[in-house]
Amino acid sequence: MLKRIGLLGCGAIGTEIAKSIDSGKIPAKLTHLYDAKNEAAIALALKLENKPQITSNVALLASAPVDLIVEAASQDAVRDNALTILQNRKDLMIMSVGALLDESIFEVIMQGCKDFGRSVYLSSGAIVGLDGIKSVKDELESVILVTTKNPKSLKGAKFFETSDIDLDKITESTTIFEGSAKEAVKLFPANINVAALLSLYGLGSVDTKVRIVANPKTDKNTHEIFAEGTFGKFSIKVENVPSETNPKTSRLAILSAIERIKSICQNECKIGT
Repeated sequence: MLKRIGLLGCGAIGTEIAKSIDSGKIPAKLTHLYDAKNEAAIALALKLENKPQITSNVALLASAPVDLIVEAASQDAVRDNALTILQNRKDLMIMSVGALLDESIFEVIMQGCKDFGRSVYLSSGAIVGLDGIKSVKDELESVILVTTKNPKSLKGAKFFETSDIDLDKITESTTIFEGSAKEAVKLFPANINVAALLSLYGLGSVDTKVRIVANPKTDKNTHEIFAEGTFGKFSIKVENVPSETNPKTSRLAILSAIERIKSICQNECKIGT
């Protein structure tokens, strides 16, 4: 029997997930949609051959007859609704993983999984190598993430509310932020989910350090990971093509989400740690 999926968030990522379910690429049935902007949910439903039901609020989505709810909305959506979804005994896939670097939110969600017997899933997003980070987390001594993006894809971040940096005046590769992953996901909530993923997979070992670089000469979203410890060391570089509909999101993040949902919906050989 196909899993029934509810979608929370109908933006660039949510739309691609919905289309993949509708086309049969993901062996599931999209039965319910919700977006804070109702017009976005309506617009997405109109693009689908198999029309899902649009709910008027998240509570109705959480109580709907679905097996899995996929969050593709925002960190606020995770903070405000994750526990309600688990309380309604629905599994949850979280795309806005930056919310989980708030320890109080993380603890509430993990306890909710135990209390209500549900699972929370994360995809590997716009990077690769998380299997390696997870495997060596007890022997890590340092993890550094360097993210380079075109200034246009960084616009609108909370960071610039208090910064005197003018992205329009940057003419060469410029480091605009250095700090912890926790700081990065708060100041760049739509740009740096990869930092949260690295921190979560290395949880209990070291804090991920983040450097964000604005480069007007690039058309890629580039992530470089440097990990070192008693196990040895490794480095990974990923050059991502931005999503056509949202330059803040890498195409790889969307493909990763689709593949993660496929693995949840299929009974098959699981590869990786």
